[in-house]
Amino acid sequence: MMRKLLLASMLALGSVSGQAAQAQAVQSSDVKLQSGDNSGLRKVGAEVLFWSQAQRDANFPHMERLFPGHIVKAGGKVRPLPAGTPLAFPDADLDAFIAAQNIAGLIVLKDGKIVLERYARGYSREGRWTSFSVAKSFTSSLVGAAIQDGYIKSVDEPVTRYIPELAGSGYDGVTIAQLLTMTSGVKWNEDYTDPKSDVARMFLEAVPAAEDPTVFYMKKLPREFAPGAKWVYKTGETNLIGVLVMRATGKPLATYLSEKIWQPYGMEQDAFWMVDPSGHEVSGCCLSVSLRDYARLGQFALEGGKGVVPADWYRQSTTAHADIGVPGYGYGYQWWTYPEGRFGAQGIFGQAIRVDPKSKVVIAVSAAAPKASDGDYGKARTAFLNRLFEAAAK
Repeated sequence: MMRKLLLASMLALGSVSGQAAQAQAVQSSDVKLQSGDNSGLRKVGAEVLFWSQAQRDANFPHMERLFPGHIVKAGGKVRPLPAGTPLAFPDADLDAFIAAQNIAGLIVLKDGKIVLERYARGYSREGRWTSFSVAKSFTSSLVGAAIQDGYIKSVDEPVTRYIPELAGSGYDGVTIAQLLTMTSGVKWNEDYTDPKSDVARMFLEAVPAAEDPTVFYMKKLPREFAPGAKWVYKTGETNLIGVLVMRATGKPLATYLSEKIWQPYGMEQDAFWMVDPSGHEVSGCCLSVSLRDYARLGQFALEGGKGVVPADWYRQSTTAHADIGVPGYGYGYQWWTYPEGRFGAQGIFGQAIRVDPKSKVVIAVSAAAPKASDGDYGKARTAFLNRLFEAAAK
């Protein structure tokens, strides 16, 4: 049971998507997905949350060596990140923060220019690092792109318009916006230590042939609150967003991300997006990106995603639509909101993108924290990033 629980915990960080999309993503050459044989994938997935520190350091920058996935292709033209005036900040404090938080990469942009860039733990500008739930904000961006392209009409549409199997379930009457803000009202337990939780059970059940495993599980969940009434963090709902975008566009998420953001905005490196045993990207996590390209995504959101998403998409996405029970903090369309009008993306083991629209500062962090989630770690990180924001704003 413990190994099954660990497996479910890992898979719950992402998704299992359903029917084959029409377009073809570029498959990673390192680990091939073999239909009908996912034992190797499951074995590794079961261990990720409990890797040793040495394993995290070795594997977080090389997930493509362990998991099959799709490549998000970069284009030939790279968006420059020129050097700005170096950030005036005590080196001793930076060194202490990097060591205490097991930071692998830290970058600060001011007005689109690099004012601080540091690497550690064997990481470098040429490498990629896993995102965990930072990927949720990338998936949200694809919803905006799909609306701009006319594949999706509005976030006010019912989810059942794109995933009709959910008709008659707890998701009947739930809108895309309520999925994005995790306020569907559907009952969900995301306790990774509880063998009876949804994240432990949702991928352990046999799934009928031709059914989407995520939809198969989610449609059985009961409604607990009226849609829109209460925020509950549910990775399963990000998984449904991924299914919805793939069905609306007819394209794998990696392909669509490459077409809409990676190539036109000028990302520097290819990204790697892990796929589940059915061969579709895990939409709630598992996207590996270079540090500078994480910063570019923050800059893209700061600039409003002009021409790619609707004009007010990022303003809406980074507004607190849901109260998470912490004063000054909230949840938007798969983006976290913070005091001082800041917003960001966040993943376990210390991954983060933070943006301050007022000072036009973007911070990206890649890390290999000792624990998946730790309140004291998170508070210390936020306090330090606030110092960086203040220093960059001067």
